[in-house]
Amino acid sequence: MTPPHSGIRSNPGTPQTQLCAKIFIQRDYSEGTPVKFQNVFPSELEDKIERSAFEYTINQLNAYFAEAETATCSTYCEGCLACLTAYLIFICTETHYEKCLKKVAKFVLEQNEHVYVPRGLLLTNPAERGLRVIEISILDQPLVTRT
Repeated sequence: MTPPHSGIRSNPGTPQTQLCAKIFIQRDYSEGTPVKFQNVFPSELEDKIERSAFEYTINQLNAYFAEAETATCSTYCEGCLACLTAYLIFICTETHYEKCLKKVAKFVLEQNEHVYVPRGLLLTNPAERGLRVIEISILDQPLVTRT
């Protein structure tokens, strides 16, 4: 019999992920409002994944978001060109931020494939949660509802 998490890539809306326990990694606002997540290791993951693998994932996600929010000559030119074209330029091209979000999505898929799903976990792309939290579903642990 195949485990319930076999074949799940990164679609958090599937019934398997809706009915399992979840862990939420909150945003870290200690340095202001840029997107950055806490890298405190949750106790619920203690026997499920190595601390170093978890910290690598969070640190890499934070690095991608720091890159996305970095102001460079290129991003300034992008903004000026957007103003000059009444933002119509974005019909034809992606913004620097969108490119970084694609890197995040690819990284999350790779991490799920190589690290999280083999351990019975599923990492949800933070963009799918409005960049508010990182959701980790524990696929082999049912959701406990309060009555």
